[in-house]
Amino acid sequence: MRLDNFDLNLLVAFDVLLQERNVTRAAKRLNVTQAAMSASLKRLRESFQDDILTQHGKKMVPTARAIALAPRVSDTILHLRSLISSGRGFDPASSDRLFHISASDYITTVLIVPFLDVLQREAPNIRLDISLPSEGSADQLSNGELDLVFSPDEFLQQDHPRELLFEERYVVVGCSDNPMMQRRLTTEDYFSSGHVAVQIGHQNSFIDRALEAHDRERRIEIMAPSFIQAPWLIPGTMRLALMHERLANIVAPAASLIIAEPPVELPVMQEMMQYHASREKDEAVIWLRRKLKQVGENPA
Repeated sequence: MRLDNFDLNLLVAFDVLLQERNVTRAAKRLNVTQAAMSASLKRLRESFQDDILTQHGKKMVPTARAIALAPRVSDTILHLRSLISSGRGFDPASSDRLFHISASDYITTVLIVPFLDVLQREAPNIRLDISLPSEGSADQLSNGELDLVFSPDEFLQQDHPRELLFEERYVVVGCSDNPMMQRRLTTEDYFSSGHVAVQIGHQNSFIDRALEAHDRERRIEIMAPSFIQAPWLIPGTMRLALMHERLANIVAPAASLIIAEPPVELPVMQEMMQYHASREKDEAVIWLRRKLKQVGENPA
């Protein structure tokens, strides 16, 4: 196969076909007719001398060679897109770029919300598509579907660049009517109380892993699915919760909560942002990272 006779748009078709494993859905994603997508599949088969997708009952299954080619094709597309975008330059004042970001409700509250002021002043036409972290976030980053992922360092992938966003302490919060919160919180106070904890998906949070170093376990009475819900499950109860200090400072006044120092030693969390290696020289992503880091380093 000669490169000068190969239509590079077929790589995009290959990538989508392997993800969807369905000609009709792939056509819909690329906004082309089913006939056009079928024609692209035919040309791919001719170019690679491989069936790419084969019919098994009602399903289309990728061939062994297609599976082997898939990550290399995805990576090539990402590098080509980065090459094209870097050649155009980036002007935040006029750009209407859409950034796809994976961020928890905690990060959205303490970082993205104040960052919106920066966008309003410097880049009013830029758009953000924010999704919650999930088990598929790593694959979305690898496939180029996400521009940035925010997470503690231990949950990130090893084969893509990451950058420290800020460091975060943990504090204990409790209802203002809780007598324990009127004095210095002791270890016995802490472990004898009921707790509100957070679990996202099937993964333990950073703080759950940190607490494993202690010999005693919290008595978790309520498990919340998000960080922003946890503090609202405390008012009117004797329960406690460990929270990110930045989020606690925002929520505590509205929820009538008192903030206290943890009676056990806890590590400082390093909140990171990760991006695909092909985005490393993308001027728009560089600008976004720089601005977010400035906001993260200067909390309100």
